[in-house]
Amino acid sequence: MWLQNFLTCFFYVRIYHSTPPPPSPGKPKISCKATNGITGAGHDAEQLATTGNRRASMAAPAVESFAVAALRSVMVRVRQAAERSGARAEGVRVVAVSKTKPVSLIRDVYDAGHRCFGENYVQEFVEKAPQLPEDIEWHFVGHLQSNKAKALLSAVPNLAMVEGMDNEKIANHLDRAVLSLGRNPLKVLVQVNTSGEVSKSGVEPANCLELVKYVKSRCPNLEFSGLMTIGMPDYTSTPANFKTLSNCRTDVCKALGINEEQCELSMGMSGDFEQAIEMGSTNVRIGSTIFGPRDYSKKQPN
Repeated sequence: MWLQNFLTCFFYVRIYHSTPPPPSPGKPKISCKATNGITGAGHDAEQLATTGNRRASMAAPAVESFAVAALRSVMVRVRQAAERSGARAEGVRVVAVSKTKPVSLIRDVYDAGHRCFGENYVQEFVEKAPQLPEDIEWHFVGHLQSNKAKALLSAVPNLAMVEGMDNEKIANHLDRAVLSLGRNPLKVLVQVNTSGEVSKSGVEPANCLELVKYVKSRCPNLEFSGLMTIGMPDYTSTPANFKTLSNCRTDVCKALGINEEQCELSMGMSGDFEQAIEMGSTNVRIGSTIFGPRDYSKKQPN
């Protein structure tokens, strides 16, 4: 009898352990990786528009943050702007600029699937980045002081791009920092002052090609990836600004003998990103439309 009971128990234990557990429902994600290597809004825009409905059908889903909902709306608008211009939405990268915003809010957007984020202030950047996942594609946006280049790269090993390099000095500091840290070449965008504002950083359009040539010939640890500009604050001259940057790209590509598709255009922010995409932008920097109004009370220099 004891042998029979033992065999019966053994049989049920084997059955229990050999039966796989039922699959748990996956969490909907906002995937922002495009097929061409650019973080984009193409195939994913439709997903963003419908994921909310899928979330509603899940058992007891968490309340979606305003930032995630705003990002979904932005991605749909990006897709629509690309379609109006006849461009591929997959070719547009959306950089969610999170300056002055808490790590918890960035994490909400990350958990929804977005991976490309931007910061403007070095001290804030080096404090926040280590608290967030290593697979984030970080962009530094704006003017960077040369004496802070190495500190930034040391603290943010997953820094993917610097948007705003505008002189040879910062190019040299970044190049040396990349070499000393032994990291892969750093992508950089040359900032062009297309509006002519004295208070704004950026090389003059006429000097753009010269700086690009310097980076490509003298900075082997930097990868020239394109051009960047910031339009007028009131957007009244934005079309002209964007056209000027596009013309700079044409001149640069012709002089260097490269295809224009190899030279990105970073132009367009919360108030004008749709128009920028319609005029050829491949990289839009969107902050307050996703994360809400800024708090500049603790602004720190770069």
